[in-house]
Amino acid sequence: MNPDPGLASWLQLALTPGLGPVSVQRLLQQFGLPQNALARNRRELAAHVPPAALTALDSDPVALAVKRSLAWAEQPGHSIVTLADEGYPHSLLEIPDPPPILFARGRLELLARPALAIVGSRNATQQGEANAESFAKALSDAGLAIVSGLALGIDAAAHRGGLAGAGSTIAVLGTGIDVLYPARNAGLAEHIAQQGLILSEFALGTAPAAHNFPRRNRLISGLARGCLVVEAALASGSLITARAAADQGRDVFAIPGSIHSPLAKGCHALIKAGAKLVESAEDVLTELNGFRPIAFASTQQVPSTETGLLAHMGHDPVDVDLLCSRAGLSPDQVSSELLRLELDGRVAALPGGLYQRLEKGPRR
Repeated sequence: MNPDPGLASWLQLALTPGLGPVSVQRLLQQFGLPQNALARNRRELAAHVPPAALTALDSDPVALAVKRSLAWAEQPGHSIVTLADEGYPHSLLEIPDPPPILFARGRLELLARPALAIVGSRNATQQGEANAESFAKALSDAGLAIVSGLALGIDAAAHRGGLAGAGSTIAVLGTGIDVLYPARNAGLAEHIAQQGLILSEFALGTAPAAHNFPRRNRLISGLARGCLVVEAALASGSLITARAAADQGRDVFAIPGSIHSPLAKGCHALIKAGAKLVESAEDVLTELNGFRPIAFASTQQVPSTETGLLAHMGHDPVDVDLLCSRAGLSPDQVSSELLRLELDGRVAALPGGLYQRLEKGPRR
């Protein structure tokens, strides 16, 4: 059980609807610890708390949420970290609205480790996922905890790479820590709970809601020294994380892609706006001032010596007709070779009848 005798008071403030991190900060600045604020006359608190939140503060639903949270924290591997705890991540104290509490499952010591956020599209290409996993493993082996949001696509690949390296990984949820979303990442989430760390600022039982994820993204960037965007469309939520990182004074990195790929447009927009173009993990480490890698595994690609159809594909998506023209082969010959290469994991089929060559990445 969490040893903080005032934990129930922290929970009461943090779990009161309408009393967000900024309002809680104002109360703490005015009265000190939560138990001091809660001991005040409610009329006195009215000058610092919105009316609806003041009504909810002493309500039965909030009392029940506190009780449930305390019971959850008693379970092995579960913790609730408050702003007053020594183990609260110092990096979050630098952002304007640090959460008053964090529900945590897994290795709390990772909160003290230097970290890098890796984010990107949920609908990533195979090459994008391979890049995310490769970069994450190399940067994890260099001593960085890899922070992401447990979404499908790039996030999941980044967590896999982080787990495979020495620095492990931290997943920040946009739901209650007891709500698994998305369900397809159930196995990965359990692996992270055992070998990494899962965090949430949301009350137990909080279901996935669109407005929770941008709020969650400020913690992904806030926990990290920098944010790497691997693949992102112009409307991608990962650009919200990148903007939060820039606003928080963190470095923003982006991997460039094909000018024809919609999933490269977001990264290119970030680079135009001042994000640092990176082609390898070395590029990221060079830019992280004051960070000394403990080890390093390069992500630099070996120059290709491919022959046959791969030699005619280049790195941009192509269709069968263009390959026929380049290679001097019939459509049947090209389609047969593409199928063989796809089964071998060397080529990926994309929407619109396009194909893209894949560089070899780490095996899952």
